[in-house]
Amino acid sequence: VQLAESGGGLVQAGGTLRLTCTGSGDLINTYTMAWFRRVPGKEREFVASISWRGGDEDYGDSVKGRFTISRDNAENKVYLQMNTLKPEDTAEYFCAADLSSSAGRWGARYSYWGQGTQVTVSS
Repeated sequence: VQLAESGGGLVQAGGTLRLTCTGSGDLINTYTMAWFRRVPGKEREFVASISWRGGDEDYGDSVKGRFTISRDNAENKVYLQMNTLKPEDTAEYFCAADLSSSAGRWGARYSYWGQGTQVTVSS
């Protein structure tokens, strides 16, 4: 499966963005899907994951209560709704997929990755 992220951009603190991950080449309805983010010089950070059928969402502590992951298997898309954005949310955001149901928070377990989309939150 190929993954393509979209929806990144520049937003003021307190604002909202919705990222979209679009799958191609295969249906994503059997994949665990996740979002990660990376800031240059820092380790990749888990943001959120969702099971193949939806539900079983998991969130990183820094985004819990502000971000929501969802999926539309009919559209072959996964979304990340980001509310109450903070400057520390500035990062490149990546969509990831894996057929394993136990991929969870561990980036190394994901087999497929998108190219990333930049999110910049100004203070």
